[in-house]
Amino acid sequence: MSTFTQEIDAQGLAVLTWNDPNGPVNSLAQSAVLALGKAIDDLLANDAVKGIVLTSGKADFVVGANLKEIQTMPQNAETVLNFVRSLHAITRRMEQGGKPIVAAMNGTALGGGMEVALACHHRIAADNPKAVFGFPEVNLGLLPGGGGTQRLARMLGIQAAMPWLLQATQAKAKEAQAAGFINAVVPAEQLISAAKEWLLANPAACVQPWDEKKFKLPNGEVQSAKVAQVFMGAEAMLRQKGMGNYRAPQLILQALYEGCQVPFDASLEIEARYFTELLLSDQAKAMIRTFFVALQDANKLKNRPQGVDKKQFQKIGILGAGMMGAGIAYAAAISGMQVVLLDSTQTAADKGKAYSDELLKKRVARGKMTAEKATITLAHILPTTDFKDLKGCELVIEAVFEERTIKAEVTARAEAVLADDAIFASNTSTLPITGLAEASKRPAQFIGLHFFSPVDKMPLVEIILGQQTNQQTLAWALDFVQQIKKTPITVNDSRGFYTSRVFKTYVLEGMALLQEGVAPALIENAGKLAGMPVGPLTLSDEVSLELMDRIGRQTQQDLGAAYVPHPGDAVVQTMVHELKRIGKKAGVGFYTYPTEPGAKKTLWTGLAEHFPVATQQPDVETVKQRLLYAQAVEALHCRAEGVITRAHEMDIGSIFGWGFAAHTGGVISFIETIEGLASFIANADALAERCGNRFRIPESVRDMAAAGRSFY
Repeated sequence: MSTFTQEIDAQGLAVLTWNDPNGPVNSLAQSAVLALGKAIDDLLANDAVKGIVLTSGKADFVVGANLKEIQTMPQNAETVLNFVRSLHAITRRMEQGGKPIVAAMNGTALGGGMEVALACHHRIAADNPKAVFGFPEVNLGLLPGGGGTQRLARMLGIQAAMPWLLQATQAKAKEAQAAGFINAVVPAEQLISAAKEWLLANPAACVQPWDEKKFKLPNGEVQSAKVAQVFMGAEAMLRQKGMGNYRAPQLILQALYEGCQVPFDASLEIEARYFTELLLSDQAKAMIRTFFVALQDANKLKNRPQGVDKKQFQKIGILGAGMMGAGIAYAAAISGMQVVLLDSTQTAADKGKAYSDELLKKRVARGKMTAEKATITLAHILPTTDFKDLKGCELVIEAVFEERTIKAEVTARAEAVLADDAIFASNTSTLPITGLAEASKRPAQFIGLHFFSPVDKMPLVEIILGQQTNQQTLAWALDFVQQIKKTPITVNDSRGFYTSRVFKTYVLEGMALLQEGVAPALIENAGKLAGMPVGPLTLSDEVSLELMDRIGRQTQQDLGAAYVPHPGDAVVQTMVHELKRIGKKAGVGFYTYPTEPGAKKTLWTGLAEHFPVATQQPDVETVKQRLLYAQAVEALHCRAEGVITRAHEMDIGSIFGWGFAAHTGGVISFIETIEGLASFIANADALAERCGNRFRIPESVRDMAAAGRSFY
């Protein structure tokens, strides 16, 4: 079956339909690019053809490059450059072939798909509510390599093009039309007829503006004072947001700056070279592997147990209507489930439902949902204090206070009214699931579902298997996470599991540095420069030093002599018990939080008295290394102990769970791809000698390196 089919009507208008037989979507696979070139050449050479409509036989138009295939290409500049140049040559033949071409986009057009559409002389989109348009390449460490940087800038002007290219903005059809890179939006059933009408009305519209001799960039040339200021502002913004860690946005700016000063064909060569540089970089390889390949595999439940029928949940129960329980209730209700939200008082249960009401009102105000739909969604939530209301629930999630006795009590009371095949989940972030399952009469149907706060924004759910959890319970838990449109990772039981266990090493290492006399501002800024969302002291305040102290004391009590103290423990003790500075919620922690509107937090001036600053300070690279390596080494111990075994889930969990430096592709990609395993081992050994055994890597990692094996 051919990728392209064509129909030519009596008026000489050809409809070229892209329908790749090799997959569910159209992509810029090498075979498709070659087929597109041949199909365009055939139509351009056919004297009977007066105009061309390029459309799709799939639900979407074209979703972009085939990144899985690109990763299998020979990793050398010549191969990649030749592929990109071949695409550029085809799009230039489309533009300069002497016949008008319309892109009739029935669905989503992203990345390379949108770039092909930009090479057409006119773009019409169906009014499809599911369709989005834009250039997401920067999120994968790349830039648009099919002419997108150059065409979009010449179409919109440099300043207007920047947000689409630098921020990976995706828009609905009418938003893209308002921006200027889609010309018209029509009802889906009128898409092809509208495209043909335009061709008939514009038979000579076969020259792009940038191919006209008198063409000037909209809203100012590169060297104009106005656009020069735009580039200066963009550079400052990138430095502020990305701390210089991301190569792709920097090269997008360079492609715009250099490419918009030269003739169009020369600009395409500039873009091709920068695209190739990025594609062959370790950063892009890591980001593509995590944010494209691994994320797709996780969301598609690639590792779901076989032989278990798919479960579609209709009714669930949530025990505890606090911030976390209320967030889970919202996620389930908006996915169409009936939700029983139970708390010890009706006031607390009602407050939990009100949380969803506020979120739904915001969606209505932003045009993301109709008021009628919001009312129906809110009605899915039943706030109650009566455990009998849990009858008929297929899943109950416990999200009560982190205290074993309370969890045991609600587990028993809920199971008393549940059907035999219902499953029970705990949202605990630290307490071992096997221990909590002791309160259950059916531990095989007991599992951990660790959500992250705020649930409506955080995409990850950590699924924890107890020692007796069966495969059906795991499969159904995965189904539930998929149903609420979250990304799951699966881990085995242990204290702190994977995400909480590794996360704490970041904040504790920050405190260890403070204890050693490193300046608080240096610690905080090094954390952000390393790629973490905030500094470790800020994060400690936000999580709550009091909570960290409570968890730490519980851990020491449970482990007894087996507990291994961390240098940061003493700082927690001092802050909580001696200084009574427990974090942001109290207005005092490592920072002081003013109550005046608009006033900013400041590092507490008393820190120097209790943690004197050393005369000699480490360089920023040393502090960055300690903060990242503390997390990476602990992640390796989690893998060595069998807590989590799949490298791609470790990377996904690290980024979406606790905010590990995203530019590295995740904690395992940081170790293996960015640092290089041999270099990482050497650096970790040096840190262990200097700072202690918390930087000592597992022997299994040395064995793996010696055998030349890879995590991936």
